[in-house]
Amino acid sequence: MKIFFSRHGQTRLNHEHLMQGHMDEPLNDVGRQQAREMRELLQQRYPGLHFDAVYSSPLSRAVETAGILSGLPEEEIHKDERIIEVSFGKYEGKKYSKLGPAMTLYWALPELFPAPATVEPISSMTARSSSFLNDILKRKEQTVLVVCHGGILRSLYGFMEGRRNGIVWRPKPKNCEIRVYEADERGRNLLEKLQK
Repeated sequence: MKIFFSRHGQTRLNHEHLMQGHMDEPLNDVGRQQAREMRELLQQRYPGLHFDAVYSSPLSRAVETAGILSGLPEEEIHKDERIIEVSFGKYEGKKYSKLGPAMTLYWALPELFPAPATVEPISSMTARSSSFLNDILKRKEQTVLVVCHGGILRSLYGFMEGRRNGIVWRPKPKNCEIRVYEADERGRNLLEKLQK
């Protein structure tokens, strides 16, 4: 099985350097263009690419990106709450530069600093990521697209790479970046990273 993981395209809140979390901000025009360009790149890199299944966070920025990348209508995209973005609690909608020390340190180095009150901890991210991916890996599809968010992708990557701490935190996933993993009876490994 090949799993293509993508972060959604740019939104206004991304552009303004604000924490999004569960805020349901749509793609902006740049984000839509990023998704169209990534679809073209995918078709060049994998001629005739067809996804047997497409999974998305239920937030509109991920659903729209999944539709553009896959060419599928929204009703054919499987929306799964387990891959929604990390909940940032009271920090949602705040500027990155004005988060305060507790959130800034946690988001930079979650291996060393605990999640502040109201923010989803790493243990919750890794639990829902492993639940989602264990279900996917039991299925029969050969080519799968998963579109979600920069925070939760870090624990999805951690699962796919068998990280002991459950996360691949750095570098931060870029908008519409795609990482392609292969999973079979021998294990799981990263094949390539695609970005414009």
